[in-house]
Amino acid sequence: MKFGGTSVGSAQRMKNVAKLICDSPRNLVVLSAMSGTTNSLVEISKYLNNHNADGANETINQLEQKYKGHIVELISDETILAQLSQFLNEQFDFLRSFTKHPFGIREEKIVLAQGEILSTNMMTAYLREQGINVALLSALDFMRIDKNGEPDSIYIKEKIAEQLKANADAELFITQGFICRNAYGEIDNLQRGGSDYTASLLGAAIGASEIQIWTDIDGMHNNDPRIVEHTTAIRQLHFNEAAELAYFGAKVLHPTCIQPAKFANIPVRVLNTMMPEAPGTLISNESERGIIKAVAAKDNITAIKIKSSRMLLAHGFLRRVFEIFESYQTSIDMICTSEVGVSMSIDNTTHLNEIVEDLKKYGTVTVDHGMCIICVVGDMDWENIGFESRAMDAMKDIPVRMVSYGGSNYNISFLVRESDKVTALRKLSKCLFNEE
Repeated sequence: MKFGGTSVGSAQRMKNVAKLICDSPRNLVVLSAMSGTTNSLVEISKYLNNHNADGANETINQLEQKYKGHIVELISDETILAQLSQFLNEQFDFLRSFTKHPFGIREEKIVLAQGEILSTNMMTAYLREQGINVALLSALDFMRIDKNGEPDSIYIKEKIAEQLKANADAELFITQGFICRNAYGEIDNLQRGGSDYTASLLGAAIGASEIQIWTDIDGMHNNDPRIVEHTTAIRQLHFNEAAELAYFGAKVLHPTCIQPAKFANIPVRVLNTMMPEAPGTLISNESERGIIKAVAAKDNITAIKIKSSRMLLAHGFLRRVFEIFESYQTSIDMICTSEVGVSMSIDNTTHLNEIVEDLKKYGTVTVDHGMCIICVVGDMDWENIGFESRAMDAMKDIPVRMVSYGGSNYNISFLVRESDKVTALRKLSKCLFNEE
């Protein structure tokens, strides 16, 4: 079970989470830092990088006072409160110690790791006050990345097994998300996916029956209710469908973070801490055949077209085009080809001018700004006759710049003007979900 920053963002919310994690036995719980804490730690790091010890100390003092208020509200037992207060004093004195020494990237990662360490110690203290036999496991003892920044899965599996065996009598296990050690033993972080990634990696390592991601959103929704009315939460998704939606702004899960669960065939359930009775969204390797799940959109897309008579039957043309984008570390979202040209879309225009200049070596280049990708996600296997025609029919009155179909079995995408986005979403929603 993983709980994000807003889920543990106050003493009362921590108490609510405690009830959830005690409902069933033998849970391994991953906690993020309390909401707002990481931002404060980033601010402290910026002051220290700029050699402003006074600014860092002031922010540290403000954060310390905030936490002292939290623990008084959280803990009633005087002995446990005194122990937790002593822990906080030591932690914030540790943060202050960075103002007296040179500060670099290594030190910054140590500072950023303190948020998760604070939240897990607070939760553990509260659970012990409630009489729960809980073991606090330090993620720094078993989470490790290799020299390429990728999780060391074999090491993680071996070390978490050792930790669980050493605490075999515990009813519950608490650990930190996001933080780890690198190949050199230094404190580091998981970079992509954060605490969700920790939960997925640990779930795979221990062979969990289910990985639960608790957030403040009721599952994954198929549209913004401010744009399309009568939207509902999606209750079941294939891992690949979830990955498609994540690109289009369904930020509940980063695609990378659920890969370990996908490969280990462990279902991931997205649940809402504010509405724990809601069923949430189950993501697994199971597909619901013949069902369209969602429509989503991504703004700020730029379309690039290269027209070249030299492309006709010319091997190596696409390779040269792709190498230009690769040289500027710019990903291509959609691509359509013909005998005389190729159209692509990108969402990163940092090096657009350089890319266009390089592409002009191979043909005439045109650029369209202010575009939007509309994506229909579901069981879009080519043998499901009629799905693509229904989507096309909904778009019949909207100018479509590009269409992408067949790249995967889970989506069909349309590139349209941003000004047509709302109309397109409403027409697709009506056609695909609200037909009588």
